[in-house]
Amino acid sequence: MPLARLARETDVGLRTLERWHARYRADGYAGLETASRADAGSRRLPPDLVDLIEGLALSKPRPAIATIHRKVTGICAARRWPVPSYSVVWDIVRTLDPGMVTLALEGAASYRDKHELVPRRQTELPNAMWQSDHTMLDILVVDTDGKPARSWLTTILDDCSRAVCGYTVFLGAPSAINTALALRQAIWHKTDPAWPMCGLPDVLYVDHGSDFTSDQLAHTAVDLHIRLIHSTVARPQGRGKIERFFGTINTELLATLPGHITEGHPWPTPKLSLAALDSALEAFVATYNDRTHSELGTSPRSAWIADGWLPRMPESLEDLDGLLLTVAKTRVVRRDGIRFHGRS
Repeated sequence: MPLARLARETDVGLRTLERWHARYRADGYAGLETASRADAGSRRLPPDLVDLIEGLALSKPRPAIATIHRKVTGICAARRWPVPSYSVVWDIVRTLDPGMVTLALEGAASYRDKHELVPRRQTELPNAMWQSDHTMLDILVVDTDGKPARSWLTTILDDCSRAVCGYTVFLGAPSAINTALALRQAIWHKTDPAWPMCGLPDVLYVDHGSDFTSDQLAHTAVDLHIRLIHSTVARPQGRGKIERFFGTINTELLATLPGHITEGHPWPTPKLSLAALDSALEAFVATYNDRTHSELGTSPRSAWIADGWLPRMPESLEDLDGLLLTVAKTRVVRRDGIRFHGRS
């Protein structure tokens, strides 16, 4: 259709149509997109007035746009500045850098978590690095006294294959002995041939929990020739893989079990024992290790086996138990009993 005829039928100016046509021929549909100006709404205002609006928007607690506009109107009247409309004030506030807004209103820690780049750890070989962490599970179980209790889970995850190498579920706060039990299962051969993950990792990546910074774990890592690396304090990004696994446990397994805790609802009546929960977790881990991982394109089990290789192993299970489960910490005997590993 000739552009002149199109202009008559659409009431769009001929020069505008010619300009659009030239942009389309040069850049395709992308050339027809309207580019927004970085200084839209503020280019006719004095720089001091723009700084004032931005400063008010970054103040704590953050005021509403109407409040900012009302304050700006009063200041403009006193200084004989042009009074910006509400929409202009809104445009200036809307185009503020999100990182700067987070830093001003939520602080440095929130800015770091949301906007700072964190190198993503990615190993190329199985057992090159394992991650270990704890989480309190969103489920109630029946303890040995018949009372409801909330359990914890410690998991050992292979960084390369995402395979779960070992875990332990327990009641009470995490401790060095619970970490040792999870490592024992991860390192030694399993009775189930479908769970082949075993061996000693080159690196164990953990956070700064008291059990992960204990002398027992440090000495064990030295004896087993494992390099112990602690993540940066208050930096959860480096532990994203194991955190995602914890989320999968909560949404896919715990949500189907009796006693699951749902936010905003009363706590349920527990029905499972800790042993029953352990059995459910073991079955889920087997399924998780055998299903295709979205990032890998294969199952964690297949990625861990790879082309076949021999993991580095301890001399014997007795040697492993001697290193992991022998506690060098002294017990404190008091008149009211014995205190050991934080328990009385």
